Amino acid sequence: MSRAKGATAAPTKSEPSRERALELAESLHAMGPIEVKRFFGGFGLVMQGVQFAFVMKSTLYLRVDDTTRPEFERIGATPFTYATRVSNVKVASYYQAPVDAMDDPHVLREWAVKAYASAVGAQRPKPAAPRKKRSAQAPT
Repeated sequence: MSRAKGATAAPTKSEPSRERALELAESLHAMGPIEVKRFFGGFGLVMQGVQFAFVMKSTLYLRVDDTTRPEFERIGATPFTYATRVSNVKVASYYQAPVDAMDDPHVLREWAVKAYASAVGAQRPKPAAPRKKRSAQAPT
């Protein structure tokens, strides 16, 4: 059975998340151009090739690091979690955006800038551990 010409497909479950991600990308335009890319069951917010946030079930999650995680925990924000067949998995590198950030674009941008810095920092290669010197062995 075919659809009538001009008819649109029924909205998918991810459509609200996509729309929300596009709205957020637009409100964060002062940071620079932000792409919205498919990310598992939601949509990632990506700037200069670095994903710093994602929207899942219309909820915004921001990238955190050891410096910013305490700020999120202090205000009661929770990490992203998902259920598997055997347990719930906590993703400690992404926390739900603060409620006040969702109401004020300036506050949202402040948190998003921190999230972007956390994401960039996570991409830096870790310094190599000092190599142990091998003792010279005489040929036999």
